[in-house]
Amino acid sequence: MCLAAASASASSPARCRLSPSSAALPSRFLRGLLGSPTRPPPPPPTTTPLLRRCTPFHRMAQYWTQASLDKNKALVDYLKQYGAVRTDKVAEVMETIDRALFVPEGTPYIDSPMPIGFNATISAPHMHATCLELLKDHLQPGMHALDVGSGSGYLTACFAMMVGPEGRAVGIEHIPELVASALENVQKSAAAPLLKDGSLSFHVADGRLGFPDAAPYDAIHVGAAAPEIPQPLLDQLKPCGRMVIPVGTYYQDLQVVDKNADGSISVRNDASVRYVPLTSRSAQCQDP
Repeated sequence: MCLAAASASASSPARCRLSPSSAALPSRFLRGLLGSPTRPPPPPPTTTPLLRRCTPFHRMAQYWTQASLDKNKALVDYLKQYGAVRTDKVAEVMETIDRALFVPEGTPYIDSPMPIGFNATISAPHMHATCLELLKDHLQPGMHALDVGSGSGYLTACFAMMVGPEGRAVGIEHIPELVASALENVQKSAAAPLLKDGSLSFHVADGRLGFPDAAPYDAIHVGAAAPEIPQPLLDQLKPCGRMVIPVGTYYQDLQVVDKNADGSISVRNDASVRYVPLTSRSAQCQDP
């Protein structure tokens, strides 16, 4: 839930500061879009840190038209062309789960975060693709997955489709209204049967504590930054499992955390990011 994400509607009934990750686009796409053969100038160093190979979307949003990515498959094809989607497995699940069903307003098929209410957003599609690619080997049929900060329910639904009815996908979120909305969204999607049979579920819970009831997990995704990796999440990660989590305070890294077969932990940095803190619901709902 990155600070540079699109803001939720000012008329939203709550003031919680929860929001997904910021949008960004590859520079070669922007050059083609603008008809310029030269590389766009880099953003000032004070702007939001970038994901590797990306430039900030919010500076270029004015150049989009709805016709540019008006279909879910066209969006996935775009993500494939520019390297965010690298495998057939991730392409298939993103084509199956229609992003439009999880975006209450706005244009769902552009590579940008979109507001979902309560000052929260659904992450940009390239961020969903990045996380799915990092976790795909730990989202095999029959495996267990945890999505911390599940928001609209989109990524949790993707997890559920990948682990299948014999697996388990759990989304946890601080805001009860977002949990209710996620349930409604999923019921309209291809993941609806998995919700009905209980292999996909959403819960109001403190993300720092995980969700022990369905642990251990082969895959854990965290959508807010922690100063350090929460021990309960490490404890709930299965040996040979993987967690993707932003770690840090002002300067943060998207970390890939692997628990080895002997229980030891290996960590590597995948990207520089800036996310809102992983904190209590009361802290998130305070006035800015």
